[in-house]
Amino acid sequence: MLELVLALQALGALGIGLAVLYWLEASRWTALAAGLGSVVLVRAAINANNFRMAARCASPTPEEFRLRPLASLRLFLEEFAASMMYSSWHGVRGVARTRIYPECMLPPVLLLHGYGCNSGYWRRLLPRLEAARISHATLDMEPITGDIDGFARQVEEAVEALRCASGAGKVILVGHSMGGLVGRAWMRAYGTARLARLITLGSPHAGTGLAALGIGANARQMRRDGDWLRALGASETPASRALITSIYTHHDNIVSPQTSSELAGARNLAFGGVGHVALGRNPRVLDAVMDEIGRCAPVREGVGVSR
Repeated sequence: MLELVLALQALGALGIGLAVLYWLEASRWTALAAGLGSVVLVRAAINANNFRMAARCASPTPEEFRLRPLASLRLFLEEFAASMMYSSWHGVRGVARTRIYPECMLPPVLLLHGYGCNSGYWRRLLPRLEAARISHATLDMEPITGDIDGFARQVEEAVEALRCASGAGKVILVGHSMGGLVGRAWMRAYGTARLARLITLGSPHAGTGLAALGIGANARQMRRDGDWLRALGASETPASRALITSIYTHHDNIVSPQTSSELAGARNLAFGGVGHVALGRNPRVLDAVMDEIGRCAPVREGVGVSR
C-alpha cells in the first residue's frame, strides 16, 4: 500500500516537473522544485482536510487544552511532518523485529501499529526502549484491511514468541489507534493472565466518524456505535479495564469525537496540541508511554526506566 502511494507521488511529481521543464521552459532546478513542491502541497492539503473533517464531530475541547494560533500551527506542522515521514520513509523501511535484553526485569513490550501502518510507525519509540534495555518486538498485522479479531490471533502468536524469547511470564502491549483495539480483542479472546498492561495511543474505543471513509472489515469495526465495539465493551470487566491505559489527544484529527478514546474504568491520560499520527513521535507522549511501562511491577526491586 505504501509503495503504491509513493509510486503515485513520484509519478505526479515527475509529471509536473516535466511539464514545467518542457512547457514552461524552466530550468531543471525549477522543475524539480515544482515537482516536489506539488507533492508537499497535496499532502498538506490532505492533512488539513483531515482536521476539517474531524472538526465536524469533534468533542468539546476542555479550557486547559485550547490552543492559541501559534500552538495550532505547531500542531499542524508536527502532524504533517509525522505523516510525511511515516508514509515516505519510516513505513516503507519498516520491518518486524525482536530485541531481547536478558538482564531486563520489566515485562517485554509488543508494539501494535494502527490502520494502514506497519512496524515503521514505532521509529521514535524503539530507541527509547533500546536505551532503557527493555526487551521488545514489533508486529506487522496483515492484511491491512483484515478483521480485528483475526489480528488478535496474530498477536497471540507474537505474545507467545516474545514470552519464549524473553523468558517472561507477562507482556506489555502498546497499540496505536486500531492497535489498541486489537489489544483489547486479544484480551477478550485469550484472557489477561499474561498481560502486564495494555497502553493505547489515540485508539477509537468508542469509534470514530472518519472510519466510515475507510475500507475493509477493520474500518467497519471502528465505526461509531457499531455492533463490534459494543460487543467488545460488553465482554470486559472492571478488572480487565484496570489493566488498560488510554493515552489520547483532544486535537486528534482522525479519532473524532476525540473523547472516543476515553475508556471507562481505564487509566485515561489526556494531551493537547498533538495530532493522531504524531502521537507516536511527540516527546511528551513518548515520556508518558515510558512512564506507564515503568509502572509495571518489575521482577525485582531497583529496576527503573529511563526516558
